[in-house]
Amino acid sequence: MDTDLTEIADGIYRISTFRDPPGLVFNQFLVVAEQPLVFHAGHRSLFPGVTEAVRYVIDPTTLRWVSFGHLEADECGAMNEWLGVAPHAQVVHGRIGVGVSLEDMADRRPIALADGETLDLGGKRVRWVDTPQLPHGWEAGLLFEETTATLFAGDLFTALGPGPAIGATDPVGPALAAEDTSHPTALTARTSVQIEALAGLAPTTIAPMHAPAFTGDGVGALRDLAGGYEERFRATLT
Repeated sequence: MDTDLTEIADGIYRISTFRDPPGLVFNQFLVVAEQPLVFHAGHRSLFPGVTEAVRYVIDPTTLRWVSFGHLEADECGAMNEWLGVAPHAQVVHGRIGVGVSLEDMADRRPIALADGETLDLGGKRVRWVDTPQLPHGWEAGLLFEETTATLFAGDLFTALGPGPAIGATDPVGPALAAEDTSHPTALTARTSVQIEALAGLAPTTIAPMHAPAFTGDGVGALRDLAGGYEERFRATLT
C-alpha cells in the first residue's frame, strides 16, 4: 500500500492510504505548529507508513497532540503507538470520549475539551466541536483549525474509491452516493441541524477521513450535505 503526503493548507498535511477492500482512502492529518497535532491516529497496520510520511515534515518524536473524531479502529487504532513514539504526546478529545473510554484506553492521561473550547498549538489553534451521533457515536466530535479555516470533518463527506488529494468539485454528490450504498450515518432529527451549525464555522478547506480534501465554498457544501441528509431522514419517517 502506498501512502501519499500532500499539504492541503498552510502547515496542514494530508497523509493518505487507499485500501481495497474496503475501497476507501484512509486519511490522517498533521498540523505543523510549535506543538504538532495529528488528527486521526489511524489503523495500527498503517502506522509504519504514516509515521514515515510524517518524518518528511517533522520528527515524529516531537508530536504533542493526538486527536480523532470518534472511537473506531481507523480513527484511534494506533493511538498508543503514537504515544509510544512521542514521549510528550497526549490524546485530546471531547469530555464524553475521555470520560467514557479514553481515560481507560490511552496509555497516557488524555486531555478533555468542552464543546467550543480551543487549544493553542503555537501558530495554529484548534477548536473542539461536539457532534454526538454525527456521523455516529455518542462521543463524536470534530476539530476546526481556526488560522487556516480548515474543518477536519471525520467521516462526513465519505466517498467510495480512490481520488485526488485535493478537489475543488462538488463533494456532496459522492458523499450522498456513499451514504445510499453503505448507510454509515446515524440519521436523526438533529443531523441536518448539526451540519448547518458546522457551516457556521465558514471553513474554506474541508478535510475528510475518506475523501479528497475540498477547497472552495465549504459553507455551501455543508448546507447541501445537510439538505441531503434531511431528505433521507424524512424518508425514514414515511
